[in-house]
Amino acid sequence: MKRSLTRSIMVCLAMCMFLGSTAFAADTIKIGLMCPLTGSWASEGQDMKQIVELLADEVNAAGGVLGRNVEIVVGDDSGDPRSAALAAQRLVTQDIVAVIGTYGSSITEASQNIYDEYELIQVATGSTAIRLTEKGLKYFFRTSPRDDEQGKVAARVLSEKGFKKIAVLHDNTSYAKGLADETQKLLKAQGTEIVFFEALTPGERDYTAILTKLKGADPDVIFFTGYYPEAGMLLRQKIEMKLDVPMIGGDATNNQDLVKIAGMEAAEGFYFLSPPVPQDLDAPAAKDFMAAYRKKYETVPGSVWSVLAGDAFRVLIAAIENTGSTRSEDMAGYMHNTLKDYPGLTGEISFNAKGDRIGDLYRLYRIDAQGQFVLQP
Repeated sequence: MKRSLTRSIMVCLAMCMFLGSTAFAADTIKIGLMCPLTGSWASEGQDMKQIVELLADEVNAAGGVLGRNVEIVVGDDSGDPRSAALAAQRLVTQDIVAVIGTYGSSITEASQNIYDEYELIQVATGSTAIRLTEKGLKYFFRTSPRDDEQGKVAARVLSEKGFKKIAVLHDNTSYAKGLADETQKLLKAQGTEIVFFEALTPGERDYTAILTKLKGADPDVIFFTGYYPEAGMLLRQKIEMKLDVPMIGGDATNNQDLVKIAGMEAAEGFYFLSPPVPQDLDAPAAKDFMAAYRKKYETVPGSVWSVLAGDAFRVLIAAIENTGSTRSEDMAGYMHNTLKDYPGLTGEISFNAKGDRIGDLYRLYRIDAQGQFVLQP
């Protein structure tokens, strides 16, 4: 009898603990973060996670949002479209009110329809492909700029530097191919000769074959629109081949790991287009954030793309606070129609009807002999 009574008491206690924990869990506002924690872009994903969690901790320390703490639910997309779709399918079952991410246009594209079907706001961060916001998705936004804006800057920079024969190299991803096509169109319109336009296969270790083919085209410059791991390999193998042709990258080459992959000598002199790197962010919010980030992690973010995840978090919190709601309809309406010149980490943020960020963020950088990213005048 005593044993039966004891068992009954234990069952009751267990149920109370379960119900208590469920009530506590329901009392948090869950925001999803989809990012590449594994794979070739893992450094970007790790920075995204650290930044968003740091900002969530600051919000919670200040009392939370609508009287509730914010909880970050992380999904690893591995920088792969199939993994992204699986990560999105898992995240939508975890009571999130919105999702941040991800890095890589083709990766984001693999998740867009899933979040849209569940009527969840998605704020992409490092996804600049034009077509992402041409689909009429009501709940899709991005804190990063678009490739057509970058294409205009690329065409202008290549012309201003006096290059007459341009080699354009991409990797067939949504982002890289889109930027390559846009830049080629603009260069041709102004009479510049495109002597080479091809794609490499991302993730390979040997690019000497395509570099040899490219050398035969005798370009004045190589404009590479792919990502930093391949850019680092190209720079290293280019110098090994004694191929003395300058190289300019698109914004996906903005990551300090490029220097590690290429080596200091090969990386020196490489130019790339990008929104300002973290150290050059001059908004008051950015200075406070960078100080807090250095204090906690004893380093700085590797690129601006992870900081754009922080901006995505901040605009979502602003939408929740100012609408007093976590309904996607209310938040999206606020972000489309009311949020104007929000003081983000990367500058003022507003969105147009398509969910695109308004304004020109692009700058030109050069890597110096110490491997530092130096803003060009």
